[in-house]
Amino acid sequence: MCEIVPLKKQFLPQVLLCAAAACLVAQPAQAQLRAESVPGGVAEIAVAPAAAPRPQVRFGGHPVLLQQRRDGWYALVGLPLDTPVGEQQLELGPEGDSRPLPFTVAAKNYPVQKLTIKNPKMVTPDPADLARIEAERARQIDIRSRFRDVPVSRTDLALPADGRLSSRFGLRRVFNGEPRAPHTGLDVAVPAGTPIRAPADGVVSLVDDLYFNGKTVFVDHGQGFVSMVCHLEQAGVQAGQTVRRGEVVGRSGSSGRATGPHLHWSVYLNGAAVDPALFIGPPPAR
Repeated sequence: MCEIVPLKKQFLPQVLLCAAAACLVAQPAQAQLRAESVPGGVAEIAVAPAAAPRPQVRFGGHPVLLQQRRDGWYALVGLPLDTPVGEQQLELGPEGDSRPLPFTVAAKNYPVQKLTIKNPKMVTPDPADLARIEAERARQIDIRSRFRDVPVSRTDLALPADGRLSSRFGLRRVFNGEPRAPHTGLDVAVPAGTPIRAPADGVVSLVDDLYFNGKTVFVDHGQGFVSMVCHLEQAGVQAGQTVRRGEVVGRSGSSGRATGPHLHWSVYLNGAAVDPALFIGPPPAR
């Protein structure tokens, strides 16, 4: 167990702009992650002095990604879209002997997107498909919630395909006039067959053909930092395979619930879907 060293005044909880190298030792500066402490965003919080042992930090019961810098240890915390606005708290210390570390979540409004889906079963599935959908949902939650405790060399990500950013993260979606879950990824408008690349180094944790997502690849980047690409025409990797940043993992398509060929890319931190645009540099033009 790691001892939690009391924080000095300068390490009181605060949400800061995030540098991108995420590993267990100080690293040279990389491209920056744009931390936003909002629902669907990433909070960056100072948790211990730099000289302290690596702390144990959890949010909502999940361990979070930790980064050691010259001025201290920082937690990068994924905030689910349904996170209540106001004060939230990290758990600092071993389970059963932790103390709260409060931080603030600000409000963010996401627009509504209305879409027409040709296959009505992709809006209201047949009862016979519901068991499959629920089993797939549970499997994906397990995959994106795993904590592979390895150094994470950087937290900036490469866009998996070159194309126009179309449907943004967090859109409140209405399919064929019926409200559905918000959009938990970033869509890239690309033609079918476009090479889809790994956004960062990692290990392929799941390759599957899912009811809503179609052909899907999950890549585990370590410490609960996970990417998912879906609606593929084909996958080009296997579960357990190690991939490098920029390596092709599949080809774009329109499998699953899709209005046409494109790439859907999701990013998860401590099990929460967060805005992928925060990891790819300056805000793109809207």
